[in-house]
Amino acid sequence: MSEAPGRRGLFGRRRDDETAPDESAPDRPSHDDAVPPALRVAAAYGWRLLVLVAVVAVVVWLVIKLSGVVIPLLVAVLLTALLWPAFGWLVSMRVPRWLAIVLTVVGTAAIVTGLVWLVVWQISDQAGAVRVRAVERWNEFEAWLMSTGVFADDDLSQGFSFVTNFLSDQSDVIVDSVLSLGSTIGHIGAGALIALFSMICFLFDGEGIWRWTKKLFPRVARQAVDGAARNGWKTLVSYARTQLFVASIDAIGIGVGAALLGVPLAIPIGVTVFLASFVPFVGAIVSGALAVVIALADEGPWIALAMLGVVLLVQQVESHILQPLIMGAAVKVHPLAVVLVVLAGSMVGGIAGALFAVPLAAFVNVVAVTLASGSWRTGDVPDENLMWRTEPRTLGRGDERNEDPR
Repeated sequence: MSEAPGRRGLFGRRRDDETAPDESAPDRPSHDDAVPPALRVAAAYGWRLLVLVAVVAVVVWLVIKLSGVVIPLLVAVLLTALLWPAFGWLVSMRVPRWLAIVLTVVGTAAIVTGLVWLVVWQISDQAGAVRVRAVERWNEFEAWLMSTGVFADDDLSQGFSFVTNFLSDQSDVIVDSVLSLGSTIGHIGAGALIALFSMICFLFDGEGIWRWTKKLFPRVARQAVDGAARNGWKTLVSYARTQLFVASIDAIGIGVGAALLGVPLAIPIGVTVFLASFVPFVGAIVSGALAVVIALADEGPWIALAMLGVVLLVQQVESHILQPLIMGAAVKVHPLAVVLVVLAGSMVGGIAGALFAVPLAAFVNVVAVTLASGSWRTGDVPDENLMWRTEPRTLGRGDERNEDPR
C-alpha cells in the first residue's frame, strides 16, 4: 500500500501536522555574527600577539640558559662584521683567504695588545700617586666638614668609624669575590676561545655555513630568506663600522680632554670610554663618570667640574649628531627605538643585552622590511624612507622579471 501524501513511515517520516521547512527562509544568525566585527578583529590580533610573545619568551629563556655559548657566538658575529671590510679588501686584492684571515686577526690583536700595554703602563706608573692624592683629598674634605661647624666632631668621627667598620666587616665578602674571580676568568677565557674560533670559521667559510643554514628553510622560501639575511648582514657590517667610528670619537674627546686638564690615567680613561661606547648612549655616560671621579680624587672639585663639562659636551655631540644621523642612517632604526631597545636589552640581559640590543634590532628590522617590501627579489637594501612606509611596495618592471615563479 502506498503512503498517503504528506506522511512518512516511522523513522524519518513526516506527520501531516508538521510543516516542511521553508527553504527560502533566511539562515539563523550564528554566534560569530553576534560578535561585532571590530571585536573579532581585535581578538584575532590578540591571540596572534600572545603566540608571538610566547615564542619570543621561549627564545629569550633559551638564550639565557645557553648564554655561555650564545654570547661568544654573538661576539664572534660582531667581530666578523667589524673585520669584514678589511678582510674583504684583502681578498679583493687577490690575497689568499687564509693569509687574509691571518693578517686581519693578527693586526687586530696587535692593536688590542698595544692598547692594553699602554693602559697597564700608565696605571702602574700613576696609580700610586693617584692613591696618595685621593687620601689627601679625603682628609681635606673631612677637615672642611669639621670647619663648617654644621656637624659635631663626635658625629663625624662616628660616621667615619661606621664606614671603616662596615668595610672591615665586608672583608669576607671581598675575599670570597676574589676567590671566585678565578672561575670567572676561566669562563671568560673559554668564551674568548669560542668567539675566536667561531670568528675564524665565519671568515674562512661563512658562505658555506650560510648555504647549509638555508637548507633548514622550505625550498620555496629560501630565495626570500637568502635576500633578507644578506641585507641584514650588510646592515650589521655598517653598524660595526659606524659604531667603531662613534666609539673612537668618544674616546678621543674624553681622553684628550682629561689630558689637557691634567687628569691622571688619561689613556686608561680613553680606552675605557672606547670599549664602553659600544653600548650606545649608556656606555659613554658610565665611563665618563669614571673620568669625573678620578678628576675629583686627584685634582679637586673645580677640575672635576671641568671634566664633567667635557664629558657632557662629548655626550651632546654623540647624542644629537653622531647617533641620530650617522648611526640612525647606518642601522635604519629610529633614535627613539635605539634608546628603547638598549634599555630593554639591559633589563633582560644586563651588559650583554645592552651590547647586542641595537645590532639585533637593526638586523630584525631590515630583514622584516626586506621580506615585506619584496626587495629580496633584486638584492637591494631597502631605502631608509621605506622603513616607515605602511603601504605595500608596487613591483617594478625589474622586480617582475626577478619574481620567483614558484
